[in-house]
Amino acid sequence: MNFWYQPLKWWVWGLYPFSLLLLIISKGRRFFLQKSARKNSKNHFPVIVVGNISVGGNGKTPFVIWLCELLIKQGYKPGIVSRGYGGKSAAYPLLVDSTVSGKEAGDEPVMIFKRLGIPIVVDPLRTRAADYLSRHCAVDIIVTDDGLQHYALPRDIEIVLVDGKRRFGNGHLMPMGPLREPVSRLKEVDFIINNGEQRAGEITMLLSPGQCLAVDGSNRELPPGSKVNACAAIGYPQRFFDTLKEQNFEINKAIGFADHHAFSADDFQQFEHDIPLLMTEKDAVKCTSFAAQNWWYLPVNAQLPASFEQQLLDKIKELK
Repeated sequence: MNFWYQPLKWWVWGLYPFSLLLLIISKGRRFFLQKSARKNSKNHFPVIVVGNISVGGNGKTPFVIWLCELLIKQGYKPGIVSRGYGGKSAAYPLLVDSTVSGKEAGDEPVMIFKRLGIPIVVDPLRTRAADYLSRHCAVDIIVTDDGLQHYALPRDIEIVLVDGKRRFGNGHLMPMGPLREPVSRLKEVDFIINNGEQRAGEITMLLSPGQCLAVDGSNRELPPGSKVNACAAIGYPQRFFDTLKEQNFEINKAIGFADHHAFSADDFQQFEHDIPLLMTEKDAVKCTSFAAQNWWYLPVNAQLPASFEQQLLDKIKELK
């Protein structure tokens, strides 16, 4: 909601009682769930939670991909658990493979599987997903894509992503502001990753765009500087559009959709069909079945300091 990222207006204070209620519920829920989490869990592998304290996209998925690639290089066998937002399966837990669609698993798990090919289990109950991974898949460490507030899942390391541009908006809890938990929660996590801005006490993550790829999987190239239409169904679409401008694309029309929007062919009737269309990688996994030949997506890769890599690896080794 736009008013979350603007100076407070008088009428917003009418939402304060609901934000206060959320604070009371979330603190009570966290207390009781954490108390019983370890006792009820059947998973015996280290768990790294990647999440945020605010709603919307903060770069969690590129970070999860980077993290798993780092673990694989170090000889670990990571598996991922995800809520699978935007997807609906006939049964859970759902083990993602090449036959599973974004409609079943959600866009992010399918995108990550295409990148990494490692075990990914989708389930609204992340504890059940983690237990499934530990029993049925060849893993020795578990990463959650989102799930900081899913306190029923025991965790060993907490990593929070922060949007470097929007930060915490007006600093209030939902529905008055964009926060799921108070900013003070950051004092308790292991690492704070800042997406795109250097700030003291936070680790800077940069997103490096790759080469544009055809949504239909064909081996064609989109010349840099092309005139394009653009769409994005992510938490902060403007970030994607700004990235395209930084890559010298000339944007004819840009349309943002709700995060995890379930695309259909009708959504694209509003674009001129003779102008190439650019979208995000996670949107592309939902459009492959009806993609036109001039639809493209822009993959991005997370870049983090080598010093952070070593800090994180040292902390993981302490868990053994």
